[in-house]
Amino acid sequence: MNTITVANPKPFDPLDETASLDAAATTRALGPDVLRALAILLVMLVHLPAEATPLPLAGIRPYGWIGVDIFFVLSGYLIGTQLMAEAARSNAVDFKAFYLRRAFRILPAFLLVLAFYTFIPSLRDAPTMQSAWRFLTFTANFGLDPRFGATFTEAWSLSVEEHFYLVLPVLVVLLKRRATVVFIAFLVATIVMAGMGLRFALWQNQVSPAAEMHAYRAALAVYLRDVYYPTYNRLDGLTFGVVLAAIRLFKPLLWERYMPPYLALGIGGMFVTAALVVFSVRGPFAETNLPLVFQPLPGAVVGFPLFSAGVAFILGALLDLQPRIGRWHLPAISGIATLSYSLYLTHKGVYHLDQMVFGKDNLQGLSGFVIYLATCFIVAATLWFLVERNFLILRDHLMPRSNRTS
Repeated sequence: MNTITVANPKPFDPLDETASLDAAATTRALGPDVLRALAILLVMLVHLPAEATPLPLAGIRPYGWIGVDIFFVLSGYLIGTQLMAEAARSNAVDFKAFYLRRAFRILPAFLLVLAFYTFIPSLRDAPTMQSAWRFLTFTANFGLDPRFGATFTEAWSLSVEEHFYLVLPVLVVLLKRRATVVFIAFLVATIVMAGMGLRFALWQNQVSPAAEMHAYRAALAVYLRDVYYPTYNRLDGLTFGVVLAAIRLFKPLLWERYMPPYLALGIGGMFVTAALVVFSVRGPFAETNLPLVFQPLPGAVVGFPLFSAGVAFILGALLDLQPRIGRWHLPAISGIATLSYSLYLTHKGVYHLDQMVFGKDNLQGLSGFVIYLATCFIVAATLWFLVERNFLILRDHLMPRSNRTS
């Protein structure tokens, strides 16, 4: 893998989580870990009921869904770096090795959690659940109506990731010799503009009729099903992450000259702020009490690319600042980042278990929040140590480090 230079002389592998949590804290790049930790904490917060949310976090909670978009940018950058570096180095992409690596990384923990939900219905965090084959084929995000399949809905983003894994290696191979700066810029602009246009059309044709009839809960379900969940509407974060990877790999001097870290932080901050302002504009839906994940037309169309571009600038700045911030000892950040996948898979189910064990009335206020956090991290750490880590060690044994990049 094209490694990221850090202060620590040990090579940095941003997707390698086979070491202990303490070791991970000393070998991982802090910048991506800060974003990864922020992303999972936001996602965990948005799925926490309002009554169990401490007052200082109440204003942040409605925006927690943007954590998924941070994950998309990170994934686009990390996987894009891996594949493009391999193609540049060997003039090819080892598809078999790539998909095996991804399978060892993604499937074991995912399949175990899915098995619990499938075979032990009492563990389900909602009364309804999609058929298991939708999860197994990673098509859960198409036609996903939470009114008829609300259990394990967080798997929608894993479906998006899997589709990304299928397409990007092929795209890298096809473009490795023919790509020019102008062509890539045109391709990126086309993807972003097509996403904006498609979300606009779907909102107008699918969501608007329900909203105009004041059937707001139906409008929310249609928005999630047709606009928010489908892969073709959620390419912004992945695209900007890949663009960042391409610039830093193939035009590093250009990035260094025109985008010093503090300028990139400033631009990224402005983009993120602009996106949050757009997301906050509720218009005629201000009094409907719909969750902020439901976006009126402006947010649904331009909010996603604005936010994703901002996160990409911030990620680029943090990578450049790594020689400085890498000296900071923040094991909690790296620990949260290491557990982020297990936390993502289990946090909704854990809160459901908390309700069963402690009772809903005992999960309110600060005490409920502490119980939620503690149980989430206990379950995630258990899943990581028993499943994730062991399968990554097995992957390393079967696929030596010299033959793998993540």
